[in-house]
Amino acid sequence: LAQGGVWCSRSPFQRTSTARGGPRSEAMTGAGNHVIPNVHFRKVNGMQHGRHNRVMMRTWFNQPARKQRRANTRKAKVAKIFPRPAAGLLRPAVKPPTQRYNLKLRLGKGFTIEELKEAKIPKKMARTIGIAVDHRRRNKCVESLETNVERLKKYMSKLVIFPKRSGKKGVKKGDTPRSELKNVAQNTLREIIPLEKPKLLDKCRAITAEDKEFSAYKKLKKARTDKKFLGAKLKKQAEAKKEG
Repeated sequence: LAQGGVWCSRSPFQRTSTARGGPRSEAMTGAGNHVIPNVHFRKVNGMQHGRHNRVMMRTWFNQPARKQRRANTRKAKVAKIFPRPAAGLLRPAVKPPTQRYNLKLRLGKGFTIEELKEAKIPKKMARTIGIAVDHRRRNKCVESLETNVERLKKYMSKLVIFPKRSGKKGVKKGDTPRSELKNVAQNTLREIIPLEKPKLLDKCRAITAEDKEFSAYKKLKKARTDKKFLGAKLKKQAEAKKEG
């Protein structure tokens, strides 16, 4: 095609377009089946010119207002559930699974049936007085059982139960006397009974003679042996009683 006496031809290695900015020509890469370069640099920080300036950027100007709204929602919830604790139900102190996390202490889902029995709280009554119950969880050690039983007893010592209805007929056994219900403060703590942080570090001390004589291997071996022959030992004792 001749334009003004000059011959022009379209090369297979040239790319032309008629975009809004006018016709342009881009040279392709070298030999090989490569992707045609068509990078959108103008989209990196949004449209940087004209009426589209930063149109693709997301702003967060409502952050302070949202913070205030969440605070007001929490206050409204606390006022709505008065005089119940703001934290909801009482939760047990548990240790997370696996060796990586079992040194920590956190709140669990609910108390076990065994823990409620030890604290002398009926399992059907527990949920009605703000105690969470988890029938799936099991107590694997005496320490966790004692910790949560103590937690339940402390809760019951501070518990105030309001009568369901007014008048003498509305008062049930176990309800707090009306004379003690005046000016009752609401528990607004994040945890109804705060968790005690365990002391993980022991102070340095001199090694005693008892420590030198102690063998962890022998202690564990003896415990395994006692467990293995416990049945035979009890059977032998029972036979000895019958003969005696």
